[in-house]
Amino acid sequence: MIAFYKLWDKMNRMGIRKKDLKDKKIISAATINKMNNNEIVTTETLDKLCEYLKCQPDEILEYIPNTSAEETSPDEE
Repeated sequence: MIAFYKLWDKMNRMGIRKKDLKDKKIISAATINKMNNNEIVTTETLDKLCEYLKCQPDEILEYIPNTSAEETSPDEE
């Protein structure tokens, strides 16, 4: 799963609100809702955010491995 808590923390530290992203047409309200729920967004969205915030992707998202016992890693196939 990709988690966006780093994005919200960075924006908070920069004094940027989610509403600002929508008002400045960086990303849509629907995309903000997706990110609130850690759902899939496009690389275009990530590109726009990184450009606006002047940052690298690892500063706004984190990959959290799925801990499901049913899943196997590519090495185990």
